[in-house]
Formats: sequence, structure tokens, C-alpha cells
Amino acid sequence: MNKIDGILGIDISKATFDVALLIGEKRRKSKKFSNTLEGFEKLTEWLNRQRVERVHACMEATNIYGHALATYLHQKGHAVSIVNPSQVKGYGQSQLRRTKNDRADATLIANFCKSLSPKPWKPPATEVAELQALTRRLDALDHMITQEKNRLETAPEILHRDIEAHIEFLKQQLKTLKKSIQEHLEKHVKLHKQQQLLITIIGIGEPTAARILAEIGAIENFNSARQLAAFTGVTPQEEQSGESIQGKTHLCKIGNSRLRKALYFPALNAIQRCPQIQIFRERLLARGKKKMEVVGAVMHKLIRVIYGVLKSGQPFDPEKLIPQTLDQSTDDDTSKLALAS
Repeated sequence: MNKIDGILGIDISKATFDVALLIGEKRRKSKKFSNTLEGFEKLTEWLNRQRVERVHACMEATNIYGHALATYLHQKGHAVSIVNPSQVKGYGQSQLRRTKNDRADATLIANFCKSLSPKPWKPPATEVAELQALTRRLDALDHMITQEKNRLETAPEILHRDIEAHIEFLKQQLKTLKKSIQEHLEKHVKLHKQQQLLITIIGIGEPTAARILAEIGAIENFNSARQLAAFTGVTPQEEQSGESIQGKTHLCKIGNSRLRKALYFPALNAIQRCPQIQIFRERLLARGKKKMEVVGAVMHKLIRVIYGVLKSGQPFDPEKLIPQTLDQSTDDDTSKLALAS
């Protein structure tokens, strides 16, 4: 691998991005560019003027505005990391950070990258990126329909016909998009096979399977079910300190919120339809867990099952949920938990 000549912290917004370049122990340069291909090329020219051939670039995973720049830098041979904003925030607090503006944010991200060397990011395969765009558009249409239905309840009668027509139009768009998503999956053999594996899991249908695949990306990027659970944000988080603080255990929620949302209704469905999950639920309730805590635990179990199914290429076998104890589940042997022989 080519050596790293500098660290590039990037604070990105819709129209522009600020960068902070760290070279060695002392040199630091800052610059602002437009968030366009022209701006990306000017960034490359600027790096060349600094005599920097390859950087480790780092940005926060706050929105979609940075995806094009991250892809561009990756294609140019730079190492790129996309990190959870909570990590950068925590690092800033540990450094007693007081100043907050775009330039200072870029510098903070650069220092974070230099100190902690976050894992390099790999862009998703084209078909996965397209699936993600389709499924996120589907979520957006769902949200717009809900907004219009809510608006209909309070709008004056003179607007009802217009709003109802818009709702009908959005529903037709939704129907067309669902068909496009399924056609996209069927066109790509690996994605379609993975979808068919996922729908063997009780509670998961084709639309949910598409959302899960879009957000997970390549299952090969995860070395264990624990990693995938952490990526999703369904690992348990306990708040306890000495004798004075005895908080409830709850989902961490530091992770992919879209993937977490996609698991919620399948978890409810699994509780209703899967006898093995019902046994798991009753054990938790008997130990004093609240109903929503149980749903969170089932979501956690589902993501581990999803990992096992996708990693092994074998369909779900609910009978293999039974040997699992209430508080134990393996990472590397997750396939034993979920898969058919």
C-alpha cells in the first residue's frame, strides 16, 4: 500500500466543504471548496501544490452530501474514512474543545483521524448503491403520503380535492417504485439470492429484505454478528455507576437508524408468528423486562439471524433458536443459531 503523506479532515455541507490538512507534526493548512466535481478537482490541485500525493481523508457520516467526494477521493487512491459523528464529538469533548465553526470542525476531524486511525471506507458496489437510492426514495414517498394525509385532516375543504389527488399520485409512484426495486433485485443474481434467503426469516418480507440489503451493503464487511449489531445500533447499553445510578438497559441507537427502523415491524411480526421467539419473549418478561425492551432484544436477535443467514448462504431454521440461552449468543458461530442444515 502507498504511504500516507498527510491527514485530511473534511467538514462537509450541501454547497461547500472545509478541509484541514495535517502534514507531519507541525504543518497545518486549511481551505474551502465547492461541493462539486470542479471543487473536487481543485482540491486535488491544492493537494499537489502541498506536495501531498496520498492522504487519509476523514469525514462524518451525517448526510448524503459527502458521498460523491468520498467516492472521488477513493477513486483517486486516497484512504477515506466515514465515521460516526458521536465519535468525533466525544473526541472533541476529551480535548476540551471550545471553538465550533466549519474550519475548526475540519481540524477536529483531522486530529481525530490522526489520533485514532479509523477504518478505511469502501464504496458499495454499484448495484447496492442503486438499491439504496431506490429504497430511500421509497421511504421518502411513504413519508410524503403520511404528511399529506395529516394535512388533509386540518386543511380547509377547498383544498381536499387537490390533496387527495396528490395522495393518489404519490401512491401510484410508490407502486411503480416497488416494482422497480424488485426488478432491480431480480436483475442482480447475488442480491436476489440474498433477498430470497432473508424472506425465509419469519417476519421479513420482500420489501423489508430489500431495505436490509440496501443498508447493510456487503455482508463480507462484517467479521461477526456483533459488528453488524453495533453497526445497526441494537446492542444493549447499560447505565450504572456505583450505588447511585441504576439506569435501565436499552438499545445503544448509535448506528444505522434506517436499518434499525427496518427491523422494528419484523420484530413485532416475529413475536406474533414465531413460537421460538415467543418462548424467548416469555423468558424476558419473566425476568422483569418491559415490553419495549423485549422488542429491542428481538431486533437484536433478528440482526444476528440475518448475519448468519447471509454469511452462510443457508435459509433460516427457527428450530435452531431454541438451544440459545437467554443472555448468550455467539458471533462466529451465529450460523448455528439460525440456519437450516
